[in-house]
Amino acid sequence: MMAMLLLVVAVLPAWSKWDFDKLARNAQLKYGGAASKMLGEIQTLFGNIKAQSETDKLKRVNEYFNRRISFNDDSQIWNAPDYWATPLETIGKAAGDCEDFAIIKYFSLKELGIAPEKLRLSYVKAKIGGSNSTVSQAHMVLTYYASPDAEPLVLDNLITDIRPASRRPDLTPVFSFNHEGIYAGSGTQPSGSIDRLSRWKDVLLRMQSEGIDF
Repeated sequence: MMAMLLLVVAVLPAWSKWDFDKLARNAQLKYGGAASKMLGEIQTLFGNIKAQSETDKLKRVNEYFNRRISFNDDSQIWNAPDYWATPLETIGKAAGDCEDFAIIKYFSLKELGIAPEKLRLSYVKAKIGGSNSTVSQAHMVLTYYASPDAEPLVLDNLITDIRPASRRPDLTPVFSFNHEGIYAGSGTQPSGSIDRLSRWKDVLLRMQSEGIDF
């Protein structure tokens, strides 16, 4: 009996859970029919690719959100200098900045069964005008690690082609984070607690009230 219990625990990792009924009610109430329609598209997408390989899930999710969500600044979307939107808020506005793209992709891939320790939201310095440029700005991407020491793949809202980090010389890692903690640079082990990221904690709380658990 104990062995069976341990087996059950082993196959139930801490993935996110999208309550599509609750999300649909909130989408219609707060944002109207367009948000409800997109949420239905996302539910269909998840159902269609649930059994596909992790590589295919990365590709389909990255392509969908890069195509359906418009990039814009927080000042234009939320009238705020820096706002981290929940997935429902990004769907409702059909727009987001780099953090919002990374967040919605992160929780989508968790919902699709990709283990959260394989995913990190990564802050980088992005060179503007190519890899030889001396001008850079803060940027966030989602990174995927097939194994803890693997070269990460980069899911970027600016480039739909998913590339290994070595093919993104325009990006310099600053830090990354997931449910396990904060990682310095390109480190493989957490070096800090997510308690330091107040905006991340705030997003998680708002997500739960809207219909996404984690």
